[in-house]
Amino acid sequence: MSGRARAKRVNRTLIAGLVLVGGFALAALAAPLIAPYDPIFQDGTARIQPPSLTHPFGTDNFGRDILSRIIYGARVDLQMAVIGVFFPLVIGTVIGAIAGFFGGVVDAVLMRLIDIILAFPFLVLMLSIIAILGPGLSSFYIAMALVGWVSYARLIRAQILVLKNADYAVAAVSLGFSWRRVLFRHLLPNSVAGSLVFCMSDAVLVLLSGAAISYLGLGVQPPTAEWGIMVAEGQAFLSQAWWITLFPGLSIVLLAFGFSMIGDALGEAMGVHE
Repeated sequence: MSGRARAKRVNRTLIAGLVLVGGFALAALAAPLIAPYDPIFQDGTARIQPPSLTHPFGTDNFGRDILSRIIYGARVDLQMAVIGVFFPLVIGTVIGAIAGFFGGVVDAVLMRLIDIILAFPFLVLMLSIIAILGPGLSSFYIAMALVGWVSYARLIRAQILVLKNADYAVAAVSLGFSWRRVLFRHLLPNSVAGSLVFCMSDAVLVLLSGAAISYLGLGVQPPTAEWGIMVAEGQAFLSQAWWITLFPGLSIVLLAFGFSMIGDALGEAMGVHE
């Protein structure tokens, strides 16, 4: 594939991903203006109504408007995706950079800590931490910060191990620059590309994990509008009210697909996938 054709494909993928994620973000920001109903208002006279002009996505078993709940739910799910990636990214970057730069005992201790965390299934460890802390978004973010940093640490460590032997890094050390300056000003900026691309893919995992934990009752608590909760509430009515589960489930898929396309496009543009 020629360079121009490849660039066009990358641009199309990036634009499509940005449109999906940006559309949900705009809907979340403008929720009070565009949502037709209060997302938690219960109308006993409008229970389990199919999609119509009055309720484009139908209503649930409490008479709440599905479209309004999806719009407000975008706020919660986007927040989970962004915050759930940010803290692991920062923690993992710092730990991986220190391990790769200093090596020796520091590297060995930190890598064994990573091995211990990786020995447990990701979702099981997440559920265990949240069960100890109690249900809620704060517990979800703490669990993600404690578990999700390991992948970023391994990525950054691998890059630092290579870059610290580069000529410019050796020259910086020879000139007497402090390790903080060498590490954080010279090495780290040149090693974060892979992590930035990975964080887009990781946002998909965080989004799905947040929805799954809410589905299990350990994440966001009712009556807050959140897509995982909406899927859980609609499963008992699949045979008679498919829309209760379909539309929030489709929202999860589309948002995850948007993050995935952004990650793929950035990976190709930066040469990370090569």
